[in-house]
Amino acid sequence: MYVALCPELDVVSQGNTVAVAKANLQEAVELYLECASEEELKQRIPFDTEISTFEVSPH
Repeated sequence: MYVALCPELDVVSQGNTVAVAKANLQEAVELYLECASEEELKQRIPFDTEISTFEVSPH
């Protein structure tokens, strides 16, 4: 089993492979952002934080 963590939101997921763990984490973060109240988001994400995504190629 692999564990994937988004420390900024304190969201964790898992999967049988790295790819599955990452996909499950993405789904968990999406669900969290859809369901969390504005107050909860303010508590977990600093006000001046910008959320973006990027990919890193393995060596």
